[in-house]
Amino acid sequence: MSFNDIMGQEAAKQLLQGALRKQTVSHAYVFSGPSGSGQMKTAITFAQALFCETYNEDACGECLECRKVEHGNHPDLHLLAPDGASIKIDQIRDLQRVFSYRSEMKNPKVYIIDQADKMTVQAANSLLKFLEEPPIPAVAILITENGMALLPTIQSRTQLVPFYPLQAEMMLQKLVEEGYPAPLARCAVHLSSGLEGCRDLLDQNWFAEIRNVMLQLGKESLGKGSSSLVTAGQKLFKAGLSEHLDTLLDLFHLWFKDMIHVQYGRHESILFIDQLEFLSTQAPSRSTAQWVSYMDLAAECRKKLRYNVNGQLCLEQFLIGLEG
Repeated sequence: MSFNDIMGQEAAKQLLQGALRKQTVSHAYVFSGPSGSGQMKTAITFAQALFCETYNEDACGECLECRKVEHGNHPDLHLLAPDGASIKIDQIRDLQRVFSYRSEMKNPKVYIIDQADKMTVQAANSLLKFLEEPPIPAVAILITENGMALLPTIQSRTQLVPFYPLQAEMMLQKLVEEGYPAPLARCAVHLSSGLEGCRDLLDQNWFAEIRNVMLQLGKESLGKGSSSLVTAGQKLFKAGLSEHLDTLLDLFHLWFKDMIHVQYGRHESILFIDQLEFLSTQAPSRSTAQWVSYMDLAAECRKKLRYNVNGQLCLEQFLIGLEG
């Protein structure tokens, strides 16, 4: 694996490769950013580059040390993740025990803590002592969606490496190259912050089904004498798709947004491009303010779902609101 294989995150890659090249690698880093933006892949690549016998600022992927990392059996690389809902003090103590033994190689040992913000207070305090006084040369990489959620004392003793959501266009191109249908991929990249999340969504059979249901409901609800309530009952609740109402409403939000894009001639921004003919016909039938009100209606319905309002009742109110 190479830094060149990591999509986006140019600032993070430059910072880490610069440290490797100048031999100024910090003893601890916090990789902070949205899930799916490449923190773990970057952390593994960084560790691999530290161990690499061939290059000094990247991983060759071919030497013995690189192959050990790729096979998941490098003795100097240790990964830690939550045990259940949290990372517990015993896990940190076990890590400290492992790091009491020196590496047989010249390189420092590396440990990666995923979801580091889920450490208990006791675990975080135990890690703090380890960060300040490691028994052997070591590099720590703490991965979190929010670096500010870590103890201030940990933040002050680590170097922040910010990660950002990948651009939708970049993810779309990659997903289509991998063979995912473009219409589905276009939706997925607007509902997930990273490639892994997009793939997980696209690999679910229900995702294509829920998109089709949304399109049918979206078209029916805009006509007179709408049959959208009947369709919702049959295609969602009887078909076992009711647990995905949040995704359905997110898609509705994007659907109405596309209507506004059509009104303003922003065809390059249209998400449901395979529905362009229908969108072009219907977009002028409502004012921009009306389409915005429909987006607000979808957001309000989604909020009700979070507060455990009955899903069927909530969706029916939403669809009636569209007809009104």
